[in-house]
Amino acid sequence: MTFGESISTCFTKYASFDGRASRSEFWWFALFTFLVSVGTGLISETLSGLFSLGVLLPSLAVGARRLHDTDRSAWFLLVWLIPLIGWIIMIVWAIQEAKEPNRFSSGGSEAG
Repeated sequence: MTFGESISTCFTKYASFDGRASRSEFWWFALFTFLVSVGTGLISETLSGLFSLGVLLPSLAVGARRLHDTDRSAWFLLVWLIPLIGWIIMIVWAIQEAKEPNRFSSGGSEAG
């Protein structure tokens, strides 16, 4: 999945927590949110806060779909709340390859 496709997919599935997300979809969207957040932060702290608030739901949704791709429940997103150790665990899970067979597959695989 390309950078543009990833952004388009994540905003199309704005609040869709079902299905799966490939590694490229997750990481391209993470890069997009980081770059735009830094850029808006240089302009205005308020603008950066508004952007972060606007992408919160799609970021959670793509994170949940990424966990589904590794055959984990979306509830594991709560691991982010554990400082440092939780962040490391989530990054490790996010870089793992898709697990097949997968209980979150609905028909065909969305992970590419």
